Amino acid sequence: MHGVDIHTQRAYERKAARARSMARGLGYFSIGLGLAELFAPQVFTRFLGLHDRETLVRSYGLREIGTGLGVLSSADPSSWIWGRVGGDALDLATLSLGMDHDNPQRDNVVLAAVAVGGITALDLYCAQELDASRRVSQAPDYSRRTGFPRGLGASRGVAAEMAHVMRPRFVTDPPRVTPRTLASAR
Repeated sequence: MHGVDIHTQRAYERKAARARSMARGLGYFSIGLGLAELFAPQVFTRFLGLHDRETLVRSYGLREIGTGLGVLSSADPSSWIWGRVGGDALDLATLSLGMDHDNPQRDNVVLAAVAVGGITALDLYCAQELDASRRVSQAPDYSRRTGFPRGLGASRGVAAEMAHVMRPRFVTDPPRVTPRTLASAR
């Protein structure tokens, strides 16, 4: 970003740093949630009324841990955060299984869906911010362009050299104005 003034460049850098910091937080959150899902799936299934789904919850825990490690170890965590968004969609789809009216834990499922929706919003925001900061850093630098194909120096004097060709005739040879020509023009 050579062509951007220093204040704008620093603002972009601060915004990118905030997005990376948010991604790290989401990475740690993924690992924590994944460990809980992996080692205590029955807590989740009992809370949600999704009995006999412990294996599914454990697999989601492994997914969360893998995604969290990917976010924390990647120089550009954008694709891992987008992976979290996909995982959130899968979580919401699974939660929809517990929305049956005969599920006594249906209110808990609604609460969990709202929580996952909030995390999904954070994931989406973070992924978009990471993508935007990458686009800004990869933008071409046109600050040294002048708009003159042969350079500004080659263009100097061209207008003066071409003035005689481009000047209208009445500028180089203006008509003579006399009282007689003024009277005939009326």
